[in-house]
Amino acid sequence: MTTPVTPRPGIAERLSQLIRIPTVSAELDRRGMAPFEEFTATLRELYPLVHEQLELTRHTDLGLLFRWHGRVPGAPLVLMAHFDVVPVDDADDWTHPPFEGRIVDGWVHGRGTLDDKGALVMILEAVENLLAAGFTPARDVCLAFGGNEETYGTAAREIAASFQSRGEIPSLVLDEGGAVVDAPLPFVRGASAMIGLAEKGVMTVRLNARGEGGHASTPPSMTAVRRVARAVQRLDARTFRPRTPVTISRMLDTFAAHAARPARPLYRLLARTPWLSARVFAALGGEPAALVRTTVAATMASGGTAANVLPSHASATINLRLAAGETVQATLRRVRRRIADPKIDVELIEGSDPTPESPSDGVEFAALTRALHASYPDAAAVPYLMMQASDSRHFHRFTPAVYRFAPLRVSAAQRASIHGVDERIEVTSLQSGERFHRALIEGLE
Repeated sequence: MTTPVTPRPGIAERLSQLIRIPTVSAELDRRGMAPFEEFTATLRELYPLVHEQLELTRHTDLGLLFRWHGRVPGAPLVLMAHFDVVPVDDADDWTHPPFEGRIVDGWVHGRGTLDDKGALVMILEAVENLLAAGFTPARDVCLAFGGNEETYGTAAREIAASFQSRGEIPSLVLDEGGAVVDAPLPFVRGASAMIGLAEKGVMTVRLNARGEGGHASTPPSMTAVRRVARAVQRLDARTFRPRTPVTISRMLDTFAAHAARPARPLYRLLARTPWLSARVFAALGGEPAALVRTTVAATMASGGTAANVLPSHASATINLRLAAGETVQATLRRVRRRIADPKIDVELIEGSDPTPESPSDGVEFAALTRALHASYPDAAAVPYLMMQASDSRHFHRFTPAVYRFAPLRVSAAQRASIHGVDERIEVTSLQSGERFHRALIEGLE
C-alpha cells in the first residue's frame, strides 16, 4: 500500500540552483574545493528533512552517504548518483549558458542536468517527499553520492568499500545508465526503459615513442610522431573480434516481443544466435557495434614545440571500453600485438575490468519493473549493456544485483548533449523520475 504523498513544487528550480554551482571535478586543482563545499551546503538548505532524519557519513572529501534506517533489519537498497560534471569547452556554443540553470519552456538547461545532477535531485526529492508524509521504509535505504565520478575518483570506491568491510551486501544498487527511449532499434514499437545489467570495462593507455630530434627540413624516415601515428592507425575497429554478451541476447529477446510483426522472427533469430548478432551489430557500426566489441578511441596526442622542429618524443592517449569477457591484462597484450612495434612503449594509465551481469529474471529486476510502471506505464523494461563507466562498478565486485538506469525520458538529441553542448532535461521527466524512486522505496519488503 502506497503512502499518500503530495510532491512539493519547485523540483526544477532546485535542480537549477544546483546546476549553477560548477562542480567540475577535472578542474579541481584550479577551482579548489569551494564549489563542492557550496554544493553540499546547498543540499542541506534544499533538503532539510533528509539532513535532519538520515544519518550522513563522509567518505573522502567528495563522498556523501546518507542512511535512512528502516523498520526491520535487512539488506539495504542503495541509490547512487554523482554531483560532479565535465568541463565546458566553449560556452558560446550553448543556446543557454551552461552554468546558469535556465528554465525555458518546461526544460532545465545546463551542464549536469542529465549527467548526473538530475538523477541526484530525483532521488532526494522522493526521499524528502516521503519523509514529509511520515513514511519509514521497510529496510534501510542508502543514498550514495560521489563528487569525482567523471575523473574516476575514489569517493564511490570508498563508499562501496565501507559496505564490503562490514560484510553488508545491498539487496539492490541503482546508478546512472540507460533511460526511457523511443524506438531504440528499427521496427521496435513504443517506449523502452533500457536497464543496464552490466557495464563495459574502461582502460586508458598511453603510446610513447622516441625519435631523432632536429630540424624539420631534413626528417628521418621514421619520426616519433609518425611512429605514434602508425600505431594509432593500427588500432582500428578490427582490433577486437565482436561477440554478443548474454545481456544483449536478453535485450533482443525482449525486443522481439515489442517489434512489429514482420521483424519479430529476425529479433528472435538474433537473440538465439549470438555469433550472428555480433556480426550484424558490428557491421552496423556506431552504438550497435560498441555493444558487441571492445572499442578503441584515440583521445589525446602530444609532441613537438614548434612547427619546424622534430620532437624527440611523441605520445597518444587511447581510451578503450572493454567488452564482456575481456580483461585489462588480456586487452593490453592484444594492443601490443596489434601495434607490433617494440619501439612503442604501451603504458597502462588505468584500467577496470567489465562488471558481471546482474539477473533480469529475479526479484530485483521485478522491483525495478514495478517502479517503472508507476512512473512510465507505457515503457517496457529492457535489459541493456551500459557502455560507459559508472560509480556502481565498485559495488558490482561484491554485490550481485547492480543496475544502471536513470528514470528519464531521453531523446537521441539529449543523449548527444551528454558531455556535449546544450545538455537539458524536461521538467515532466524529472517529476516522473521522482515517482519512480518513490515507488521503488515504497515497494521494499
